[in-house]
Amino acid sequence: MTDTGVELTSWLSTLQKAQPLAHELLSRSTEVQQKEGYYHTLREISQQPVTWKKTAELLISNSERLRSCLKGIQQLVLTGSGSSEYVGECVRLELQNRLGVLTTVVGGGMLVEHGRSAIPPQRPTLLVSIARSGDSPESFAALSMFLDSDPDMRHLVLTCNEKGKLAAAVSPRVTVLTLDDATNDRSLVMTSSFSNLVLAAKSLGYLDRLDQFRKTCLSLSDIASYVLSHHFGDIAAVARSRFRRAVFLADAERFGAAREGALKLLEASSGRVATMSETYLGFRHGPMSFAHDDTLIVCFLSSDLTLRGFEVDLLMELDQKGLGLSKLVVGENLPKDILREGDLAVDCPGLSSVGDENSAIVDVLVSQLLAFFRSQHEGLHPDAPSDGVINRVVQGFQMHFPAPSH
Repeated sequence: MTDTGVELTSWLSTLQKAQPLAHELLSRSTEVQQKEGYYHTLREISQQPVTWKKTAELLISNSERLRSCLKGIQQLVLTGSGSSEYVGECVRLELQNRLGVLTTVVGGGMLVEHGRSAIPPQRPTLLVSIARSGDSPESFAALSMFLDSDPDMRHLVLTCNEKGKLAAAVSPRVTVLTLDDATNDRSLVMTSSFSNLVLAAKSLGYLDRLDQFRKTCLSLSDIASYVLSHHFGDIAAVARSRFRRAVFLADAERFGAAREGALKLLEASSGRVATMSETYLGFRHGPMSFAHDDTLIVCFLSSDLTLRGFEVDLLMELDQKGLGLSKLVVGENLPKDILREGDLAVDCPGLSSVGDENSAIVDVLVSQLLAFFRSQHEGLHPDAPSDGVINRVVQGFQMHFPAPSH
């Protein structure tokens, strides 16, 4: 067994001792877990504190390759499809501020539909293609199209699958960084692949401060371990409550986490729970009408006091208007006056010290647990909850490329 395997076994044993529900689920035989359809998903969620540390070391060891990708660029474009696009949203603002270059997120679908017109004209540009499998049709099509049409664009592929089409791309202008195979989730829904890809993309902003990056990843691992050890059963109880819809609220810096949380719950419940995501300030502009008496309000609460002021004001307004069924609030030092009977506070010691720019993967971990337990509550198999409506890798479809511009 590898060092990582030993650490993971030890961690899962610790989790089972801390949480009776974790023991109940993980102590069953492999055959039973596979029959009940949760063998992969539960492990892939639970392994994240261990995998984040390994991913940090992998990125640090590849720092020179990453520096060469960034040298002299005027623009950074992050692209992916579905959850992989939301990875980019989790890091966009931080990378723009740290690197001092225009940083945008453009979905893979928009790239293949609109070509070069989907990207601002600044060159040279680094296009970062983010993917779990690297086999989604639009991901490879976008890379191929820009290799042919845009000689001033460099490419960085961040993927979890060394055998995927993106990982096999061959060109002097393409750099491929493949994460450990353990992050290549076998479950339909992305969990550990998502958070590890966030760290991979985030590392681009830390190449001149690698010790800080390592320290941040270790802190995030500790926080995630705490959440799992202390709130595993609490989140399961919320997932089994009577909500039929859920809204995920976050500020702009963590909005990618809100979008991913909404998608996870939608996927894992096979659409039986209606979901949406919004910013706190944006929620007042119409979307508040979504908050019926069967709605769970999932709140990622900022550590920044100014931002928290806006967020708390909205939560107090929801309570005053009697909107929503209950709240699930994630953050550190959570104010008691925003909690009412039936709400759950997921306090995350250390979250303030890593800052809002690093909090998204902790937010998403809570959403993953919520989605996992809701999937079970709906009588579904979390490893494959959709009965073939969606697949782990999007099935192939015909590409219709935009005509070349003259």
